[in-house]
Amino acid sequence: MNGIRKKKKAKTVLVAGGAGFVGSHLSDALLTDGHFVICVDSFLTGAAANITALENHPRFRLIEHDVCEPLTIDGEIDEIFNLACAASPPRYQADPAHTMMTSVVGTANLLQLAEQHGATFLQASTSEVYGDPQEHPQNESYRGHVNCTGPRACYDEGKRAAESLCFDFLRAGRVDARVARIFNTYGPRMQSDDGRIVSNFIIQALEGKPLTIYGTGKQTRSFCYVSDLIAGLLALMRVKPNPGLPVNLGNPGEFSVLELAQLVQEHIPTGSPLQFVALPEDDPQRRRPDIGRAQALLQWEPKIPLEEGLVRTIEWFATFADYNDSQGRTAARTAPTSSPAAGAYQHAVGK
Repeated sequence: MNGIRKKKKAKTVLVAGGAGFVGSHLSDALLTDGHFVICVDSFLTGAAANITALENHPRFRLIEHDVCEPLTIDGEIDEIFNLACAASPPRYQADPAHTMMTSVVGTANLLQLAEQHGATFLQASTSEVYGDPQEHPQNESYRGHVNCTGPRACYDEGKRAAESLCFDFLRAGRVDARVARIFNTYGPRMQSDDGRIVSNFIIQALEGKPLTIYGTGKQTRSFCYVSDLIAGLLALMRVKPNPGLPVNLGNPGEFSVLELAQLVQEHIPTGSPLQFVALPEDDPQRRRPDIGRAQALLQWEPKIPLEEGLVRTIEWFATFADYNDSQGRTAARTAPTSSPAAGAYQHAVGK
């Protein structure tokens, strides 16, 4: 077939947590690639506004469902991405028992669904499985330093248990399961009140409020722009053969919290000072992924540098205002030009 590219078969892909920050971007990418998407979300932390543009798409279907309850779906399912869990400390600590059950029971339910349909399965795990690491940078062979009884354990240990389930199903030949360990991710559609450092700083700066620095600000993080993460997730789902091992997905660029705050101050010059407060319990001091495995197996590495991704994210927050829907959830809508956040940013940058 010289000069003729064989058309790829459209897949039916279930995205659990598909109305969330990462899940909605993944749904967009899958639809752009010509696939059918079944979005499953309980909307406990996901936002309906993230998928409003997809509601009338002919290849998009929404199912409002909590994965802690068994799920039955008729028809073919080729792939399942499990992103169904609150991912920021304030959100997952708000109902720690449910967080744990989402990771354990929810993952078990989705693995069983994958087994029934013969679907390939990808588990969104986290760098939190490394806890407050004593090895730096963190590669996948490091077994972590997690406080199993602390306030973050519902998420850390829940994700570790979910990984165990995935590899148990894989070893038993029941499901082709893959595990991505996701490091700090940022970009458009982050919720302004989810407690993540990037969104915290941006909203505080747009409103001219002090930027909250926990501890000394010398602790480090590595920030991956959301489009880079999506490319990594898709590559891990499709790679053959199954790596049979967890794979770190993150940007190895390492920045201190103070460096991030200073970048935000530079791009949102509203005069926001720094405010230092006590460090939360079990907050990791250093975090940086070793992505050698992803580079070797997936030919993947992030492309968007922090400053470029930060500018895109700031512009999104300045354009979209946050509001509370009828159930008290935060979502995004197009902001009027007179919104406080947009006005502050536009004034600061001379727009």
